[in-house]
Amino acid sequence: MKLIKGVLGIVLFLSAPCILAQDIAGKWKTIDDKSGFSRADVLITKNENGTYSGKILIIRPTPGKPTTGVCTECKGDLKNKSLVGLQIINNFIPNPKKEDEYIHGKVFDPLSGNSYKGKIKLINGGNRIHLRGYIGTSLIGRSQIWIRIE
Repeated sequence: MKLIKGVLGIVLFLSAPCILAQDIAGKWKTIDDKSGFSRADVLITKNENGTYSGKILIIRPTPGKPTTGVCTECKGDLKNKSLVGLQIINNFIPNPKKEDEYIHGKVFDPLSGNSYKGKIKLINGGNRIHLRGYIGTSLIGRSQIWIRIE
């Protein structure tokens, strides 16, 4: 019995860095906070400078709301550009004070054409993220839960 406990302890000790090292990089299925439907898949990557950014890989229409596949509400150079490949997450950095939280980022909402300050929190063992986009203070904004695909 002591041998089993010892082996189990070693396995947990060796796997702990893998659990703690998990970050927001990966593919995520977005869930719209208003409809509850998945709107897109987003790939979040870690940049050379240590920040994180994300772009749309796939878009999905929601029932009753067909999509044109282009950013009709975008301004400037992004007007009528394809949603696929559009960067919607920018400059997130790990929060040195809170494990599994990323701060000081920008979130772009292609449905409104607006950019917001943002923060991301890994939840559910790193299988979901809580994305908060806000204006000014995080009290005024919207949140979405995204599900890790891989």
